[in-house]
Amino acid sequence: MTQIKINKSVMKIEHTVLERFLKYVRIDTQSDPASPSVPSTEKQKDLGRILVAELLEMGIPDAHLDEYGYVYATVPATSDKPDVPVICFCSHMDTSPDSSGTGVEPIVHKNYKGGPITLPDDPSQVLKHADHPHLLDQIGNDIVTASGTTLLGADNKAGLAEIMDAVHHLVLHPELKHGKIRILFTPDEEIGRGVDKADIEKLGADFGYTIDGEQRGSIEDETFSADAVTLVIHGVSAHPGFAKGKLENSMRIAGEIMAALPKDRLSPESTEKREGFVHATSISGTVEKTTLSFIVRDFTEAGLATHEAELKHIAERILAGYPGSSFEFAVRQQYRNMKTVLDQHPQVVDHAVEAIRRAGMKPIRSSIRGGTDGSRLSFMGLPCPNIFAGEHAFHSKQEWVSVQDMEKAVETIIHLALIWEEKS
Repeated sequence: MTQIKINKSVMKIEHTVLERFLKYVRIDTQSDPASPSVPSTEKQKDLGRILVAELLEMGIPDAHLDEYGYVYATVPATSDKPDVPVICFCSHMDTSPDSSGTGVEPIVHKNYKGGPITLPDDPSQVLKHADHPHLLDQIGNDIVTASGTTLLGADNKAGLAEIMDAVHHLVLHPELKHGKIRILFTPDEEIGRGVDKADIEKLGADFGYTIDGEQRGSIEDETFSADAVTLVIHGVSAHPGFAKGKLENSMRIAGEIMAALPKDRLSPESTEKREGFVHATSISGTVEKTTLSFIVRDFTEAGLATHEAELKHIAERILAGYPGSSFEFAVRQQYRNMKTVLDQHPQVVDHAVEAIRRAGMKPIRSSIRGGTDGSRLSFMGLPCPNIFAGEHAFHSKQEWVSVQDMEKAVETIIHLALIWEEKS
């Protein structure tokens, strides 16, 4: 139980966030980038059905799961003010394909003392301060990890649990004045399709917040801009016994292109802060045809264009040595930096900063070296920055979250709902 100060009075929150979180992470919701279906895996709907059932049990009658795996629900307004904007809180249900999400066994390490945390099912997985510096902020708190053979799923089931706990509290306390609140839980965020089938008109919200960030107290109003590049190399096949002067192996050409990529810059492992990168995500092929897939990231569209031009130039230079071969170079837009939209609606971030302060934290303004559903939602007409969920080391077997950070996220969501009503 925690206490929060609201309008000079103190209110107790009977938190359900940990109980919900431990339940949600045990449900395998891993998305699949190779699947053309929507959602990419049917098992994501297993969690969607549970969330809908819990919302219905809270007394939210319109909660439902649609055919595409999206959960929609409405918390009715308790304010008499006619002009309170409709706010949406959003988190995603899927977990990353980068590490197994099957058979997750969450472990709560109570009253963390500050030393290494060894995960029992794989003792080689050890959480250390050197790798996880934010652990130093968690002395005395309760840390949740997986057991060592899977990811945890805090990305983004921490956000789901936090929104659900906040909704539960608001429903139990109709005396708290807020406008209409819309809930959106999405599938397939981890594979870049999180809002492909989101119905913005049906959602009917004016502004939104994804609850999908890392450090306690953080508010993120800027993301990478993102493109995907597909490079297809067409080589020349010949019988290997009679190949001299004829064979141009597309896989060898692809290897030369990969080797020619800069090693000291322009890669995820050599960049930080506001530096962009080109990252190879897959390669497959035969002698005659090889396909390389890349993601390109930068905070500006000009940066994206520069990185893509350099990648294309490398391909052209390598292919110049293979006169019988050719290549195709295709760029597909994925998402754009949401700051372009959010700067037009400064109150969205300002209210989040105030909510974080009221929850007793120092707000941390930061940029995301990645994207969220909010990146695309912002350009779909729903300005949508990202608020912390407390998740750390996401997409890995060492993923962790603290119970106290999740509770602070719940407080922040509650304050945010009240601030929009108060300032309308």
